Amino acid sequence: QVQLVESPGGLVQPGGSLRLSCSARKTTCDVYVMGWYRQVPGKQRELVATITNDDVTNYADSVKGRFTISRDRAEFTVYLQMNNLRPEDTAIYLCYRQEKTGPRESDFWGQGTQVTVSS
Repeated sequence: QVQLVESPGGLVQPGGSLRLSCSARKTTCDVYVMGWYRQVPGKQRELVATITNDDVTNYADSVKGRFTISRDRAEFTVYLQMNNLRPEDTAIYLCYRQEKTGPRESDFWGQGTQVTVSS
């Protein structure tokens, strides 16, 4: 079973920055999509940013120009650099990985890490 190990989130002041990382363990699959979703209690989980093994990225409109997703291919790790954070970015951030093996797609989730943007 693939394991996703997330770095801790934290408390950041508005306008501040934070970098999250997520490492995939117990996998050698090299065809994937990996990234971050976020969830606020009472609201639907929403995509933040993803990156594929071909370095194709996708961002939510609300984070474009502020967040950057990247990956370390050798370490099966993705990074989310979050700049100019806003209070509305406060959420639980969940790492996500979808692996493709032939016709089969498998989804995996991390446990989530809290990011709080507040003064």
